[in-house]
Amino acid sequence: MNDKGLKIGAYYYPGWHHCRVRDAAFPRGWSEWQLVYDCQPSFAGHDQPKLPMWGAENEADPEVFTKKTDAAEKFGVDFFVFAYYWSRGKRLLEGALDQGFLGRAARGKTRFALMWANRMPRKVMPVKDAAAQLIDPSRLVYTDPADFCDFVRFVAGRYFVQPDYYKVDGACYLSIFDTAFFIRQLGPATAARAITEARTILAEMGLKLHLVAIDPIAEHQPLLKEIGFDSVTHYVFLPDWKGDYLQEFSACAALRQKQWAEYQPATGLPYVPSVSPGWDANARAADYGKQKPQRYPWSPIITGNTPEAFGAFLDAAASFACHESKFPHPAVMISSWNEWSEGHYLEPDVKNGFALLEQVQKVKQRHNAHRDK
Repeated sequence: MNDKGLKIGAYYYPGWHHCRVRDAAFPRGWSEWQLVYDCQPSFAGHDQPKLPMWGAENEADPEVFTKKTDAAEKFGVDFFVFAYYWSRGKRLLEGALDQGFLGRAARGKTRFALMWANRMPRKVMPVKDAAAQLIDPSRLVYTDPADFCDFVRFVAGRYFVQPDYYKVDGACYLSIFDTAFFIRQLGPATAARAITEARTILAEMGLKLHLVAIDPIAEHQPLLKEIGFDSVTHYVFLPDWKGDYLQEFSACAALRQKQWAEYQPATGLPYVPSVSPGWDANARAADYGKQKPQRYPWSPIITGNTPEAFGAFLDAAASFACHESKFPHPAVMISSWNEWSEGHYLEPDVKNGFALLEQVQKVKQRHNAHRDK
């Protein structure tokens, strides 16, 4: 991978294949694709259902995944960051990576990395109870230094050693989805010890770690560097989660653009800007008619998220990455490649075809051409 040019990464949600453990929580024959296809508009002009142009495919099929990586390579997505579900050795939803991505006959230029999804998948979809806890306690992933080291040792031996694993200055990229929960339940000192011990294990394997904090809360931001993190980014950084039911894309994007610059001085770490082409999790929600609960997954909903608006948002992120970010090479994260049931995806859909990926291609080519001058 040429480290001089702008790199585009996309988060990958591995929820589109059969998983014995998760499937057991749902009716026989259930698939998350059913939510996507069954979703209906909730108001006049509501852009639902959002249907994949490629259909309801099985991502654990290497041929299906080859189509994904061919598109990523053609349109300029350099690496996927797979959500990786680990809870004290229990692993879920590995088929997309192990069978699909890694099982391809010819692995090309597309790199991959892991985001520790330290929160187990939902057991109830569509969500019916508006009064239920936003995060059921059974989904929380608790760890300790020994468990964290077991996790790092495992993924290093299976994934970090792969020739197409994404590295930053030679260090293996690993992000933590719920960084705030990781630090809260361990405490800063114990979290630092866990990370130090994991780095020692990796050093014995001849490997280095680039550890990324995702969406750190304000009280943790000054502590991240001391704890052992190397950079900061976000997952979905677009809606105001406590704001209005309907939120306009460009207004949300403008707010987030202003906030990118706050993270480097607040943390003392490089910040990689994060963008999203939209947000609408109504596919995961039971229909309440006109009276919508003001919480996930019913609210909020982003409107006005055209490919052109996304392209402008991505262009701003690319400018920040190339001129302001202190990350070792210019990079932007996109949430995400394929979160169909939450309405943020780059894959082609029935309405717009490849228009979102074409925006990625245009932005990347423009910024890399400028850097080459």
